Amino acid sequence: MTDTTLNTDWLDSIKWDADGLIPAIAQDAQTQRVLMVAWMNREALMLTAQEGRGIYWSRSRQKLWRKGEESGHVQVLHELRLDCDSDVIVMMVTQLGGIACHTGRQSCFYRVLKDGKWTVVDPVIKDPSAIYEHKHE
Repeated sequence: MTDTTLNTDWLDSIKWDADGLIPAIAQDAQTQRVLMVAWMNREALMLTAQEGRGIYWSRSRQKLWRKGEESGHVQVLHELRLDCDSDVIVMMVTQLGGIACHTGRQSCFYRVLKDGKWTVVDPVIKDPSAIYEHKHE
Protein backbone atom coordinates (compact mmCIF):
# COMPACT_ATOMS: atom_id res chain seq x y z
CA MET A 1 0.00 0.00 0.00
CA THR A 2 1.22 3.50 -0.74
CA ASP A 3 1.20 6.28 1.81
CA THR A 4 -2.32 7.72 1.75
CA THR A 5 -2.04 9.92 4.80
CA LEU A 6 -1.35 13.10 2.82
CA ASN A 7 -2.60 12.52 -0.72
CA THR A 8 -6.32 11.75 -0.93
CA ASP A 9 -6.80 12.67 -4.62
CA TRP A 10 -7.42 8.98 -5.35
CA LEU A 11 -10.75 9.28 -3.52
CA ASP A 12 -11.96 11.72 -6.20
CA SER A 13 -11.81 8.94 -8.83
CA ILE A 14 -14.60 7.03 -7.11
CA LYS A 15 -18.21 7.19 -8.30
CA TRP A 16 -20.00 7.50 -4.99
CA ASP A 17 -23.75 6.75 -4.98
CA ALA A 18 -26.41 9.37 -4.17
CA ASP A 19 -25.79 8.79 -0.44
CA GLY A 20 -22.03 9.20 -0.81
CA LEU A 21 -21.39 5.46 -0.45
CA ILE A 22 -19.66 2.70 -2.39
CA PRO A 23 -20.13 -1.07 -1.89
CA ALA A 24 -17.03 -2.82 -0.58
CA ILE A 25 -16.43 -6.54 -0.98
CA ALA A 26 -14.11 -8.15 1.57
CA GLN A 27 -12.33 -11.15 0.07
CA ASP A 28 -9.90 -13.52 1.78
CA ALA A 29 -6.43 -12.74 0.39
CA GLN A 30 -5.33 -16.37 0.64
CA THR A 31 -8.39 -18.44 -0.34
CA GLN A 32 -10.12 -15.78 -2.50
CA ARG A 33 -13.45 -16.54 -0.78
CA VAL A 34 -15.85 -13.61 -0.58
CA LEU A 35 -16.37 -12.95 3.11
CA MET A 36 -18.84 -10.08 3.18
CA VAL A 37 -20.17 -6.96 1.48
CA ALA A 38 -20.59 -3.67 3.31
CA TRP A 39 -20.66 0.04 2.52
CA MET A 40 -18.00 2.72 2.76
CA ASN A 41 -18.22 6.48 2.68
CA ARG A 42 -15.22 8.66 1.82
CA GLU A 43 -13.97 8.75 5.41
CA ALA A 44 -14.28 4.98 5.88
CA LEU A 45 -12.34 4.26 2.69
CA MET A 46 -9.66 6.80 3.54
CA LEU A 47 -9.26 5.37 7.06
CA THR A 48 -9.21 1.80 5.69
CA ALA A 49 -6.27 2.73 3.49
CA GLN A 50 -4.51 4.69 6.24
CA GLU A 51 -5.01 2.17 9.07
CA GLY A 52 -4.66 -0.99 6.97
CA ARG A 53 -7.87 -2.55 8.28
CA GLY A 54 -11.51 -2.87 7.23
CA ILE A 55 -13.51 0.19 8.26
CA TYR A 56 -17.06 0.65 6.98
CA TRP A 57 -20.03 2.97 7.18
CA SER A 58 -22.90 1.43 9.12
CA ARG A 59 -26.07 2.50 7.36
CA SER A 60 -28.24 1.30 10.26
CA ARG A 61 -26.22 3.11 12.94
CA GLN A 62 -25.16 6.04 10.73
CA LYS A 63 -21.58 5.92 11.95
CA LEU A 64 -18.17 4.47 11.15
CA TRP A 65 -17.76 0.80 11.97
CA ARG A 66 -14.33 -0.69 12.45
CA LYS A 67 -14.76 -4.37 11.63
CA GLY A 68 -13.91 -6.32 14.74
CA GLU A 69 -14.34 -3.43 17.19
CA GLU A 70 -16.76 -5.54 19.21
CA SER A 71 -16.00 -9.09 18.08
CA GLY A 72 -12.21 -8.87 17.76
CA HIS A 73 -12.53 -10.25 14.21
CA VAL A 74 -10.50 -7.52 12.54
CA GLN A 75 -9.87 -7.48 8.79
CA VAL A 76 -6.20 -6.79 8.03
CA LEU A 77 -5.97 -5.07 4.65
CA HIS A 78 -3.55 -6.32 1.98
CA GLU A 79 -4.88 -4.55 -1.10
CA LEU A 80 -7.65 -2.26 -2.32
CA ARG A 81 -9.00 -2.61 -5.86
CA LEU A 82 -11.45 -0.39 -7.74
CA ASP A 83 -13.60 -1.88 -10.52
CA CYS A 84 -13.70 -0.65 -14.13
CA ASP A 85 -16.75 1.56 -13.50
CA SER A 86 -15.15 3.05 -10.36
CA ASP A 87 -18.22 2.15 -8.28
CA VAL A 88 -17.23 -1.01 -6.36
CA ILE A 89 -14.27 -1.68 -4.05
CA VAL A 90 -12.70 -5.10 -3.49
CA MET A 91 -10.60 -5.45 -0.37
CA MET A 92 -8.15 -8.32 -0.09
CA VAL A 93 -7.93 -9.07 3.63
CA THR A 94 -6.81 -11.50 6.28
CA GLN A 95 -9.79 -12.14 8.54
CA LEU A 96 -8.49 -12.46 12.10
CA GLY A 97 -10.28 -15.20 14.02
CA GLY A 98 -11.55 -16.68 10.73
CA ILE A 99 -15.04 -15.24 11.28
CA ALA A 100 -16.40 -12.42 9.12
CA CYS A 101 -20.14 -12.93 9.64
CA HIS A 102 -22.13 -11.80 12.69
CA THR A 103 -23.74 -15.28 12.63
CA GLY A 104 -20.38 -16.74 13.71
CA ARG A 105 -19.53 -18.14 10.27
CA GLN A 106 -16.47 -17.65 8.10
CA SER A 107 -18.46 -15.83 5.41
CA CYS A 108 -21.77 -14.01 5.17
CA PHE A 109 -22.43 -16.11 2.07
CA TYR A 110 -23.26 -19.39 3.79
CA ARG A 111 -26.49 -20.33 1.97
CA VAL A 112 -26.70 -22.10 -1.40
CA LEU A 113 -29.79 -22.42 -3.60
CA LYS A 114 -30.65 -26.13 -3.76
CA ASP A 115 -33.91 -27.60 -5.00
CA GLY A 116 -35.66 -24.24 -4.96
CA LYS A 117 -34.70 -23.22 -1.42
CA TRP A 118 -31.79 -21.63 0.40
CA THR A 119 -29.79 -24.28 2.23
CA VAL A 120 -27.22 -23.51 4.94
CA VAL A 121 -23.94 -25.15 3.91
CA ASP A 122 -21.38 -23.57 6.26
CA PRO A 123 -21.14 -24.31 9.98
CA VAL A 124 -21.21 -21.80 12.80
CA ILE A 125 -17.62 -21.53 14.00
CA LYS A 126 -18.53 -19.68 17.19
CA ASP A 127 -21.92 -18.95 18.74
CA PRO A 128 -22.69 -15.25 18.19
CA SER A 129 -23.87 -14.88 21.80
CA ALA A 130 -20.33 -15.77 22.86
CA ILE A 131 -18.91 -13.12 20.51
CA TYR A 132 -21.14 -10.12 21.07
CA GLU A 133 -22.31 -8.54 24.28
CA HIS A 134 -24.87 -6.47 22.39
CA LYS A 135 -26.56 -6.80 19.02
CA HIS A 136 -24.47 -7.79 16.00
CA GLU A 137 -22.33 -5.47 13.87
